[in-house]
Amino acid sequence: LFLKMGKVCAIFGGSRGIGKAVAELLAQRGCRLAIIARNLEVAQTTACNLGAGHLALRCDVSSEQEVQNTFEEMQRNLGPINYLVNAAGINRDGLLLRTKTEDMIAQIHTNLLGTMLTCKAAVKSMIQQQGGAIVNIGNIVGLKGNSGQSVYSASKAGLVGFSRSLAKEVAKKQIRVNVVAPGFIHTEMTAHLEEDQLKKAILLGRFGEPREVAQAVVFLLESPYVTGSTLVVDGGLQLL
Repeated sequence: LFLKMGKVCAIFGGSRGIGKAVAELLAQRGCRLAIIARNLEVAQTTACNLGAGHLALRCDVSSEQEVQNTFEEMQRNLGPINYLVNAAGINRDGLLLRTKTEDMIAQIHTNLLGTMLTCKAAVKSMIQQQGGAIVNIGNIVGLKGNSGQSVYSASKAGLVGFSRSLAKEVAKKQIRVNVVAPGFIHTEMTAHLEEDQLKKAILLGRFGEPREVAQAVVFLLESPYVTGSTLVVDGGLQLL
């Protein structure tokens, strides 16, 4: 199933990591993209590298006003949104007893509230189109938990409950909502990890690549009969 030419897709956190890999795959399939990140320069570089006709925007997803402005800008330049991918995320790992409240709030605001705000704006746009698809990037930690990541894990687990509930709310409008839950993927977020130790806990014996997660995201965007689902892309990590 190839996407119809010219579908418009908003990718929050699209300037690097998994979001960037999703952008590259969708651009190859003829989508027109809005690459949205907190750092405009990096977003512009990513958008330029995808070819002509793509948009780069700056947005802090935890700000409702910025999210609204971003969607208005996308409507003006690209037209109505068909696809939304939420890949913007932060993590500040640490044991709960050592975690500052402001670090808890930052993670919840970006990872959970931010996704809620972008979904709210996108759904408004998609209802007018009579359809659309949303993929939120969770994490395997949100399903199985991990010591030293209680807050990050909570924000990612929240995405699953949110996405399932939203899927129920918008199904009648032909809008689908799904989650991809990656394991250890080679991105800036995992660059500091002890890969050799962690690989032993992964059935496939290696970290994943952003493109491998992106394939799962595109699959969910394109699959007309999948909604309310969480697709785990973790190399078998959760089984060990």
